[in-house]
Amino acid sequence: MIMKTRFALFTLCLSLVLAAPVDGDEPSPPNVVYILADDLGYGDLGCYGATKLQTPNIDRLAAQGRRFTDAHTASAVCTPSRYALLTGEYPFRAMDGKGVWGPAPIPSPLIIDTETLTLADVFKNRGYDTAVVGKWHLGFGETANDWQEPLRPGPLDLGFDYYFGVPIVNSAPPYVYVENDRIVGGDPDDPLVYLGNKSKGATPITEIPPEAAQRTPNRFSGAVEAHKQYNDYEVGTKLTEKAVQWIQERDKKPFFLYLATTNVHHPFTPAERFQGTSQAGIYGDFVHELDWIVGEVMKSLEESGVADNTLVIFTSDNGGMFNHGGRAAAALGHKINGDLLGSKFGVWEGGHRVPLIAWWPGKIEAGSVSDQLLCNLDILASMAALTGTQLSAAEQKDSINMLPAILGNPDQPLRSELILAPYKASHLSLRKGKWMYIPARSDGGFTGSKPHQHAWGGAAVAKLVHTPNSDIENGKIKKDAPAAQLYDLEADVNQTKNLYRESPEIVQQMQDSLSKYRPQKKTK
Repeated sequence: MIMKTRFALFTLCLSLVLAAPVDGDEPSPPNVVYILADDLGYGDLGCYGATKLQTPNIDRLAAQGRRFTDAHTASAVCTPSRYALLTGEYPFRAMDGKGVWGPAPIPSPLIIDTETLTLADVFKNRGYDTAVVGKWHLGFGETANDWQEPLRPGPLDLGFDYYFGVPIVNSAPPYVYVENDRIVGGDPDDPLVYLGNKSKGATPITEIPPEAAQRTPNRFSGAVEAHKQYNDYEVGTKLTEKAVQWIQERDKKPFFLYLATTNVHHPFTPAERFQGTSQAGIYGDFVHELDWIVGEVMKSLEESGVADNTLVIFTSDNGGMFNHGGRAAAALGHKINGDLLGSKFGVWEGGHRVPLIAWWPGKIEAGSVSDQLLCNLDILASMAALTGTQLSAAEQKDSINMLPAILGNPDQPLRSELILAPYKASHLSLRKGKWMYIPARSDGGFTGSKPHQHAWGGAAVAKLVHTPNSDIENGKIKKDAPAAQLYDLEADVNQTKNLYRESPEIVQQMQDSLSKYRPQKKTK
């Protein structure tokens, strides 16, 4: 009770401080820029230990702000991770309990109920201008998306005033831009036509070399002019220009910008000026472009005179991936996920523990580091607190207010447990305090292990990057490995030792706790 009272008082005082006028002026609500990188690993930044590439702009954010060491995404997969961010809800609860586990397919309808309070709604309801620029990948329309305009419902129906970006992901068609609910360069006389899984007769797209990694062939015919406006090597620059332009047009009105970059998701297509600039191959060059993007956004805040009243949060949608480009970077000595076990799609730490940096001059202690456990779904409740918005339990869902940890330094953990999802529902796992419990073998993610395969995962990645684990031998799970996994992350954050057999009481406690979260089968 004492801790709850102290927390409530802290939040109240914080709200008063943030709302306080300066020299008799009217209080000015803080702007928020949320920069979400794609597939950026825990070890991909200089401030998180990278040595084979340089990220001066992002490192400057950490030097002038706060770097988090125990930040996670609710899912190790892109679409469910973004669902969690915008809704504050665990993705396994989505779709009436069916859950969102994998990337939204090309014809996916909008997977967020338009009646749901979203992160954008929190700001819009407080008078903010709101925009999303970049990768969407949450679907369009009420039923199977046929890609005919207008593309509704979509971002504009979830609290965003403006949208410009890549409708799915830079590795999947359609390879066009969408602005608000229209195809950029679209022509009613030459509409997009979805060909299903066929690519015969598809509109030509940018040519890229094999080392750029996997990209799905175009599955659309038509929209020739719209396709011409999309060049893989110009996407980062285009999204940056749109984000900067939108910031500059706000004219002092409070704003929320959600900038979802396509860097560093495959295919790796950095602009020519970044090619060959890192020591980690084309993967590192793509990270260099990402760092430039962040620098341009920060420059625009300063030039617009709003930097001092802007909270910037930089993070990733999940951990790094060992596709062809990722493996090439690893061969050059770059540690995509640092020394963490695992990778994107999997529930080991490398799949969902991500870089997270918060920057706000005068409000966040420069050069500070926090070990608070937090998740991307906590952003909704945290931003509600920032804007003075009262949330009902139904609106807050699974989100926890982490604003005291973003702006201050609480002496106690604000979040005590967290559910973490990989691609496979069988591996839905529980983090509780220092303990991480995985109710199955391996990581529930990618299973590739051969040179020709695009997506490596599990034990094969552990062997590739030399991250030891007691259940793994020569790139495979041992036949006599325990049926599940328990790790003490306080003593062993790299998950080298599975304590499942040594700590049966803890295992039982974790199993019992996890069972409370698992969706219950509906009875007739």
